Amino acid sequence: MKSLRRPAFWLFLGAAGAATVVSWRVRPVWVLERVALNVESAADGRRFYVLGEERRELAAAVPVEESVLAPQAVERLNVRGLAPPVSSEVVFACGEGGEPVYWLLQAGRHWGWWSLLPAATALGLCWLTREPLVALGGGVVVGALLLGLIDLTDQVLIPSLASRNIALVLLVYLWMLGGLMGIWSRTGAARAFADWVTGRFVRGPRSAKLAAWFTGVIFFQGGSVSTVLTGTAVKPIADRERVSHEELSYIVDSTASPIALLLAFNAWPGYVQSFIYVAGVPWLATEADRLDFYFSGIPLYLYAWLAVGLTLLMSLDVAPFAGRRLHAAMRRSRETGLLDAPDAEPLGAAGPQVADAPPGYRPHVADFLVPLAVLIATAIGTYAAWGRPRITWAFGLAVLAAACQALARGMSLRQLVEGYTEGLKGVVPGATILVLAVTIGRLTTEAGAGLFLVEQLRGNMPVWLLPAALQVLTMVIAFSTGTSWGTFAVTLPLAMPLAWAVCGPAELSHPRFYMLLCLAGVLNGSVYGDQCSPISDTTVLSAMSTGCDLMDHVRTQFPQATVAAVSAACGLTLLTALAV
Repeated sequence: MKSLRRPAFWLFLGAAGAATVVSWRVRPVWVLERVALNVESAADGRRFYVLGEERRELAAAVPVEESVLAPQAVERLNVRGLAPPVSSEVVFACGEGGEPVYWLLQAGRHWGWWSLLPAATALGLCWLTREPLVALGGGVVVGALLLGLIDLTDQVLIPSLASRNIALVLLVYLWMLGGLMGIWSRTGAARAFADWVTGRFVRGPRSAKLAAWFTGVIFFQGGSVSTVLTGTAVKPIADRERVSHEELSYIVDSTASPIALLLAFNAWPGYVQSFIYVAGVPWLATEADRLDFYFSGIPLYLYAWLAVGLTLLMSLDVAPFAGRRLHAAMRRSRETGLLDAPDAEPLGAAGPQVADAPPGYRPHVADFLVPLAVLIATAIGTYAAWGRPRITWAFGLAVLAAACQALARGMSLRQLVEGYTEGLKGVVPGATILVLAVTIGRLTTEAGAGLFLVEQLRGNMPVWLLPAALQVLTMVIAFSTGTSWGTFAVTLPLAMPLAWAVCGPAELSHPRFYMLLCLAGVLNGSVYGDQCSPISDTTVLSAMSTGCDLMDHVRTQFPQATVAAVSAACGLTLLTALAV
């Protein structure tokens, strides 16, 4: 271990020094992003456009030739080394038939390859030290220095803590998830559930893993919700049957975002469609058209299909591409009963599988099933009612249901509070890692890593290679930033117009199919990069909810996920021949 500390120290020192020099001496390059807007009129005459998950009122728009963010103006600013006077502006131009066409012009900056330095530092420190807190903290420091932010508290951490994403992490995954796990531990609920399921359905490691796979498919909302629900529900069962935490965390992670991409009766289609509007493309004209476009592409989301399929095979103990580390973990757990490697540092506490019920309290399977049912019903019900699940409501009501049930069955208030508090203690390390992961993702985005990588693709790209190239590009962006949805927001507004522009000169016989392949490339790469990145919230939560060492989880899932990603890229390239 000491042999790794010295390289890690010099890596951090060198990265911090380089970031400081770049911040002082290297001028950032300002890049203009142009996002086509689909403007709709309300009954009262006001006009709106949708960007991401936000519905914004159309403010005063200016002619594109008068914009301070016109391409020529941004080029002049780059020559003079100045920043644009505004960061975004809505512009319009006359389209076909004299109707105005609107765009949102956004100015972003990058420092070339140096923009990848914060993420590269964090990833390098993760591999060298196996200490996520140290690695992410180092990446945050390097990102702050690159952006010229000297005050880490007021300029970096406090703004992050004030953001909605961090607030959600603290509220849901610290106070609610931790409290729920603590109550389950105090009531012995998870152990009772494991006994109940084991006695009726599970007969060994294979059936325990199949139960985990089916649970991941059932919880198809995707992302952090799926990982927490699946991991929490199946961990007691898998632990009982000696399924290693590396296996379980891989199953949980690989049936989260990939399933959400395929069983897309969730928030994903609505989010993606808001970024793929391209002026003049008939099959992307309205929201209904774009949703139909998304669902038409589901057969082409090859990485998701392969990830889910390979995970199912691994659950059946058929794992030819699992890699040496995962096979070793499987042998270790079956032969010795050790669920983690000897040098592992699992995230989270012992978890809800440890029965700590007070004397006189009889654990019952309902203590686990009722709060879980409340959580799932609330998430699905709010999605059906409002188009998006209210996660805070779901977890809050689940905690309330678990507490009321425990009190009604004879537990004292003091004992309940003690259990809740112990649960909070268990998830503090994981919640802290999540906060730092979100922070470094924000800093990497502000440094323009995604913009720079997308800019590299704007050159001469062969028509037949573009879908696979988009997948590779988004794999790098999502791996560096730890977010698939953030990668969608950066890449899709540039990738889809690029795909449409390629269709014209190439005179493709099937332009719609070609654009579907380009969309599939972006979605495939984003999901892979998010799933494999050690700074992704879903990666951290998969390890946390299953009690796995974070870097053990990353290392063991990487080979099989990469086989799926490479196969998907090859498949897209072959399918492109049908559209050219």
